[in-house]
Amino acid sequence: MSAPSGDPVAAAAGARSAAARDNAGIVQTGDRARAVQGQLVPLGQPADVSVPVPALVGLPKLPVKSFVGRDEELAKLGQLIAAGAGVVAQSQAVHGLGGVGKTELALQYAHTHRREYPLVWWVNADGPEAIESGLAELAYRLHPDARIVAQEPEAAGWAVGWLQAHPGWLLVLDNVERREDVDGLLAELADGHVLITTRRDVGWEQITDGCLRVEVLTPEAAVALLVRLSGQDDEATAAVLAGELGCLPLALQQAGAYLRQTRTPMGRYLRRLRADPGGLLGSVAAGDSARRAVAQVWSVTLEQIGGQSTVAVRLLRVLSCLAPDPVPRDVLAGLDLDPPVVDEGLGVLASYNMITLSEATATVHRLVQAVVADHVHHTTADSPDEPEATADRDDILSATIRALGAAIPQGDAGKQPATWPRWAALAPHIAAVELVCPEDVSGVDLALLLNECAIFEQSQGRYRNAFRQKRRALTILEAALGPDHPDVAITLDNLAGSLQYLGRPAEAEPLQRRALIITETALGPDHPSVSITLDNLAGSLRALGRAAEAEPLQRRALTIIEAALDPDHASVAIRLNNLALSLQYLGRPAEAEPLQRRALTIIEAALGPDHPSVAITLDNLGLSLRALGRAAEAEPLQRRALTVIEAALGADHPDVAITLDNLAGSLQYLGRPAEAEPLQRRALTIVEAALGPDHPSVAVRLNNLALSLQYLGRPAEAEPLQRRALTITEAALGADHPDVAITLDNLAISLQDLGRAAETEPLQRRALSITEAALGPDHPSVGIRLNNLAISLQYLGRPAEAEALQRRSLTITEAALGADHPDVAVRLNNLAGSLRALGRDAEAEPLQRRAREIRAALQIE
Repeated sequence: MSAPSGDPVAAAAGARSAAARDNAGIVQTGDRARAVQGQLVPLGQPADVSVPVPALVGLPKLPVKSFVGRDEELAKLGQLIAAGAGVVAQSQAVHGLGGVGKTELALQYAHTHRREYPLVWWVNADGPEAIESGLAELAYRLHPDARIVAQEPEAAGWAVGWLQAHPGWLLVLDNVERREDVDGLLAELADGHVLITTRRDVGWEQITDGCLRVEVLTPEAAVALLVRLSGQDDEATAAVLAGELGCLPLALQQAGAYLRQTRTPMGRYLRRLRADPGGLLGSVAAGDSARRAVAQVWSVTLEQIGGQSTVAVRLLRVLSCLAPDPVPRDVLAGLDLDPPVVDEGLGVLASYNMITLSEATATVHRLVQAVVADHVHHTTADSPDEPEATADRDDILSATIRALGAAIPQGDAGKQPATWPRWAALAPHIAAVELVCPEDVSGVDLALLLNECAIFEQSQGRYRNAFRQKRRALTILEAALGPDHPDVAITLDNLAGSLQYLGRPAEAEPLQRRALIITETALGPDHPSVSITLDNLAGSLRALGRAAEAEPLQRRALTIIEAALDPDHASVAIRLNNLALSLQYLGRPAEAEPLQRRALTIIEAALGPDHPSVAITLDNLGLSLRALGRAAEAEPLQRRALTVIEAALGADHPDVAITLDNLAGSLQYLGRPAEAEPLQRRALTIVEAALGPDHPSVAVRLNNLALSLQYLGRPAEAEPLQRRALTITEAALGADHPDVAITLDNLAISLQDLGRAAETEPLQRRALSITEAALGPDHPSVGIRLNNLAISLQYLGRPAEAEALQRRSLTITEAALGADHPDVAVRLNNLAGSLRALGRDAEAEPLQRRAREIRAALQIE
């Protein structure tokens, strides 16, 4: 196992280590301690792209020809769709996972009426990501250049705009799992027809024009379907067989495919079905009619498939361990099988209607998948051959995990957006196999796979998913390798990084201290891995407001890495940069500057002047210069950083957004917020396109843009951005995360500027409560919250209440950061303002004098 992420190319050890880049995205500056968190659409206007001629029809496949017994439903469906938006739902009388024919009914309608619409588009809608992907694909078809210039979130938004601008289309949202996933989309679309299929009967009439509930086929229709599919004119036996299968279309189709493929007489098939040679029915709940029907068919069909292709059976079992999403076929090619053998096995499964096969993917119906999974787990629990069955299950799971491990992209997912589409295709399957895999199966392989997937989840802002996967990886590695193995230490450190992202540094600290003990014991106190762990522990201490404790750890980390590698090694630059960040935090930017200049020299010599790490170091140096009041010197460094990072990573990389935002911060400092605004709008566009509209980094960008709008005297425009940032942050990180407190405080400032000071107090009191609970009553951020609340009280004419808060804020800031920190000067000045408002000028004067002396000593303009 490697060290926790890309040490040589970041300004910190690990994807989640502290560096003056986008560390929680927050820099707090200014007398009012505003939190600085840190659309141009290249596709053109959707209305300018005309309706395709001939019509564009995007259906997943052709409908089946043997479609019987649904004429009445088709007619009703046509009436529903003519009204605007209709839903095809599975009847509540049909149990299980589906198979009733909802999707086929929608497919039949869309294909039959395709010439009545200028556009027919089908979207797999079983989750928000799938909906976004399907809409993005529509944009790519309508606007060929979109695939080059736009990523999925931006393309999906453009597609919605196109649908809004053009009437008369048909959009099918297939297999919607949650009503809330489509609520917003339906509200935006008014001039076309929307058809939804779903297993969930959850009050669709409230947001659509009606709902068609689909039952199983009538006995007559089921008999007709079996006779047609099988080619056997034995209606009496077909009626018995249809009853045995509950008249469920999916089961009937699979039985018919078997009869046609094998030429088995229907009576013999019925006897074998009832005999249930696989013992499969014992694994299916008696009341689960849909699953039971498919289980009956599957038992007989699998026996036949097994006689024809053992590889096909193995492939189906592997697919049952994965998510009910399309599986890239090359993943299955990683099962230690020759690709032609895999292709042949998939072809057999497709011929029996067990899977849907495309050129790139293989998909199993959810119901078939669930039945296969039932069978695997049933045979291990109750089979008389339990040891052999368990070994077979474990072999399937291990092979699946190895295949996924071989299929994941190489490199750090957090730093390579080009790999994200591939990760997006694999992540659901990794999550699915984790759920069914016992602790003792594929231990280390599964742990490594989860750790890699967690890096991707973290890059997408899904911090809770990343935390869960890292925690499972830790449990597995401790059991497999022992509690004192160096890989356990790395995983502890990675898990601590997730806790930092989740705003829980107090929980991260003990994990990192344990990781430090393990690493020192196993590898010695001077090993480079000790340096990484020390640096990461220092990051948690700094997040806890204990930067004074972080500094000696980072100086030791620097000493270790210089001795172990070379004083001019790129990793030395990382240690220098992180130490400089602590010095900035402690109000000593003058000491940080030479460290960063040395780091810059090392990085340029080691990696070249155009390496992304050079841009990071330039940006960090710019932050120190700005803290020293030398923003004019920071600006050219940050402009060079922007040039370097755009050339190295591309104009739409998320790191470009960070650099744009930091440059905008310097322009704000220089009194040029009008120049900052377009940079921040571009940064926002980049992050939304790369990470999605609900990523925490989008909230950072929104907050920073709002700050420029505040400076430009446009608080009415800032407020909705901050409210959106608040919604994103609460949803992504939880209502009690420290970043929520920052956003509340920023929103309060806009409300003050709008003359609504009475609304600010409850927001700031909530922000104060969150910060005290998350970080402790003596954290410097508590001082900021107290200071900002006091300013609101001053606005409200309550300076006596403000004074008490400001005195506490001053005490906290001096204790945490030292008596000569620039933030102490801010607190002194603000307290003096309250005293003057109370008519106590004599007490205010020495405070302001001391503030001036602090700033002069630090050479801050």
